[in-house]
Amino acid sequence: MKRITTAALSVVLLAAATAGCTNDGGGSTPSGSTNVPGVTDTEIVVGTHMPLTGPAAGGYSKIAPATKAYFDYVNANGGVHGRKITYKIKDDGYNPANTQTVVRELVLQDKVFAILNGLGTPTHTGVLDFLKTNRVPDLFVASGSRSWNQADKYPGTFGFNPDYTVEGKILGTYIKENLAGKKTCFLGQDDDFGRDSLEGVQKILGPVAAKESYVTSNPNVGPQMGALKAAGCEVVVLATVPGFTALSIGTAAKIAFKPQFVVSNVGADPTTVGKTLGAAAPLMEGLVAANYLPLNTDEANPWIQLFKKVNAEHNGNAEFDNNIVYGMSVGYLFVQALQSAGKDLTREKITEAVQKNGFQGPGLVPLRFSAQDHSGYAGEQLTKVENGKAVYFGTPYTTDDGDGPVTAYQGQAVTPPQSGVPTA
Repeated sequence: MKRITTAALSVVLLAAATAGCTNDGGGSTPSGSTNVPGVTDTEIVVGTHMPLTGPAAGGYSKIAPATKAYFDYVNANGGVHGRKITYKIKDDGYNPANTQTVVRELVLQDKVFAILNGLGTPTHTGVLDFLKTNRVPDLFVASGSRSWNQADKYPGTFGFNPDYTVEGKILGTYIKENLAGKKTCFLGQDDDFGRDSLEGVQKILGPVAAKESYVTSNPNVGPQMGALKAAGCEVVVLATVPGFTALSIGTAAKIAFKPQFVVSNVGADPTTVGKTLGAAAPLMEGLVAANYLPLNTDEANPWIQLFKKVNAEHNGNAEFDNNIVYGMSVGYLFVQALQSAGKDLTREKITEAVQKNGFQGPGLVPLRFSAQDHSGYAGEQLTKVENGKAVYFGTPYTTDDGDGPVTAYQGQAVTPPQSGVPTA
């Protein structure tokens, strides 16, 4: 009897140990998604870190609420495979130390299924190893840093934005073809954002005539603008968040410095920058930038029509700008990934679904996702501010972050499904 009891106990312990191995947060069980963090039969809980306050809050604080609004729209239309999406948004103030705190809360306390669209190069870089160690999918980071495209080192991390070197090459190509012979200079954020952007520009133009950097903790770019003016710069490329785009343009005007500004997409939304400039908003006229999503002012675009409907119904009819377009585009892509992953949802399956790609949505260019490539959109199209609004010109371009050519993309635009919700 004692031997039988001991044997039975051994079987129980072995079963428990086996269950522990298969339900470690990244696996599945024979019964489906049971014991996958953040997933029940009726709900999927995901989280993000965002600068709802602080130096990057202008404009960016609207992104996550827009994503949540799209999720609320999907939930009102039945959810995904019978599950509603709950989106937990934590404010990190664009401070890397805060980011680590709030991401740990999301993972260890809130038990989120995934981190979605965490914003910022300096902020998100500090949580990559933590998310990898805890096997948390890290999807569609809101930054163009090449750090997100390290499939071997960070297999669960994927970008969303075109990477900054790709963008720099496209902006550099515009300068080479349209502003040849002009003395070109650069101001960028003192992190991978600025460095990667500069690398892309210089791959096309060679060394710039002068370069300056800024830190977001010091809202004064007077010395930098003064130095660029003294260097005789005629074109200034800005790798800046919106508040520092406005600071740069406003400061330049105060010292009678009037270069052609060519600006990264992340800092060029006219609504956001114009609001910061206030009465000086006309200084943006002629500003050249780039984008890869429909522009908020394109009323005839079916994606804009869908997102404005969602904004009115689920986002308090917030002022509709390109940050809202961005946030809802992220939400649409995540719903596509959930549909592709299937009803038996696990962390491995969502990663596999993203790598499989095949997504078609509002983007002007394809997404790059594959097992080897975890960067986001493959390129951009140039824009110019005219009468206070950004308008597209030319054709979309794609390239890589190496020495590959910048080439015109001839793909066809797609329209959203009639319901506004993607299907598997």
